[in-house]
Amino acid sequence: QALVSSSKWLQLHGLKRNKLSLSQILSQIGFQHRKDYVTTLGKHVASRYADGLFPQYKRAQDGSVYNLTAKKELILHFVDCLMGAIELYKQRMEWLTSDSRQIFGVIQERCIVIVLDFGTAAPAEFDLCRDSLSMVLVEQVTQIAKFNLIRAAQDPVKWQQKSTAVSEHTIKSAVTWLWKLDRMTAASHTNSAEALLEALSDEVVSS
Repeated sequence: QALVSSSKWLQLHGLKRNKLSLSQILSQIGFQHRKDYVTTLGKHVASRYADGLFPQYKRAQDGSVYNLTAKKELILHFVDCLMGAIELYKQRMEWLTSDSRQIFGVIQERCIVIVLDFGTAAPAEFDLCRDSLSMVLVEQVTQIAKFNLIRAAQDPVKWQQKSTAVSEHTIKSAVTWLWKLDRMTAASHTNSAEALLEALSDEVVSS
């Protein structure tokens, strides 16, 4: 799936976009049972002619009442559409909470620098971090324009001096670089900040 935010995804696949919100469906399967003030008559007029003629649905949100006029086939059509929307939402949620997106979310920027601060991670934790980073490189960074990796240390260690164009070769190179890193490096409490400043000094970086 494309690396888009949930708000953009909803603009394409949301209920309102597909005319499947409750108010949109009600307007297509019936009409509102109104009691309105008619200016020309100078009084309130109720649509009582519909009383008892149609099944009615009362919206809990605002108390409005709708007279339902649609045939069964049209209502079943909306049932099918809503079931399809539910399935699509489930797929989106499963995708958002799987693989690298569990840790990194959905990368939307076109150019990024990932700052690595392993601290004093134990060997198993260090390998787990590198597994996760390899995963995000392969799954998400492959879909953007440029990237770089900087490791926080006494002297920040860069994979490349500047952000580099994404390609099959550069992704493989970055993963190889990750797995060649030593677990322990000299560190201080300022190393992460220095590495972040170094990342932000790259003029083309989005975030």
